[in-house]
Amino acid sequence: MKNHPQNLPTNTPTPSDSTEPRALLSRETVQAYLNAATSESTRKAYRSAIRQFEKWGGRLPTDSETLVHYLLSRAETLNPRTLDLHLTAIGQWHRFQGIANPAVEPLIQKTMNGIRRVHARPKQKAKALRLEHIATMARHLRTQPDSSKKYRDLALVLMGFFGAFRRSELVAIRVEDLMWEDEGLIVRLPRSKTDQTGQGIQRALPFGNKTVCPGSALRNWLDTAGIKEGPVFRAVNRWDQVQQKPLNPGAINQLLKQLGTECGFDFVASLSSHSFRRGLSTSAAREKVDFELIKKQGGWKSDATVWEYIEEGQRLTDNATTTLMEKMAALEDID
Repeated sequence: MKNHPQNLPTNTPTPSDSTEPRALLSRETVQAYLNAATSESTRKAYRSAIRQFEKWGGRLPTDSETLVHYLLSRAETLNPRTLDLHLTAIGQWHRFQGIANPAVEPLIQKTMNGIRRVHARPKQKAKALRLEHIATMARHLRTQPDSSKKYRDLALVLMGFFGAFRRSELVAIRVEDLMWEDEGLIVRLPRSKTDQTGQGIQRALPFGNKTVCPGSALRNWLDTAGIKEGPVFRAVNRWDQVQQKPLNPGAINQLLKQLGTECGFDFVASLSSHSFRRGLSTSAAREKVDFELIKKQGGWKSDATVWEYIEEGQRLTDNATTTLMEKMAALEDID
């Protein structure tokens, strides 16, 4: 039976009952959902791009002529990929204001194509850590005097590599996300770069030899720090006191560079948290681990990304010249 207006409860608002507080609440709620639709890192990148455009002298809304001048003035100093991000940020601002987006006009697109052709630079990739690098780091940490930081850093390195975690994922792990099984550790990721809607991702880490086992290293860290709930990887101050707050994501890059320097690596400048993910995938590829297993462990959505890592890992082991050099060596032996 359909409800008629006279059958509505007396406290049910009708369209004519709208008030300013209700409208204000509605706007705030909508804005909250709009913010949730884009990751915080993306919003930060967009805000930075807008600030740089305004610092240059641009104002929003803008037009294609101003954008062309902006592109030309920055083409010599900014990577084309950075300029693409700036255009995206400016374009998004116009879209959400309901204003025509000048960034998609043919003049702007043609100008950007020209800038890419003239000023394109190879993308700087993080150094892929190999198994021997992780072993060296772990061995170095074990030789250090006992401290909370030592156990945290060892757990972080082993978890980061074998779990192929992003730094945002590592610092977001909470004790409540850990599931200890007889065979190993399952880490639930409530949210990830490839899971912005929060459907949930799980990363499995089997138990192994204690010297290289990420699960055992994590248990030692949690026991040493007395962590029973909340963030797993936390800041440790200069007095080796474990803090309540989670580790800052940027601290992972700093840790890797520090460890790389102490271990005598000659590629410290190209180390970053992404070295874990690249390292796991390329190391697994060299050991001929199945494509699907590599993809699953890293939580990659794109097959193309995984194949890129596999090809990088096997470019010297699976190479057309190997057979030819062996053949040539055999011919020289005959001579």
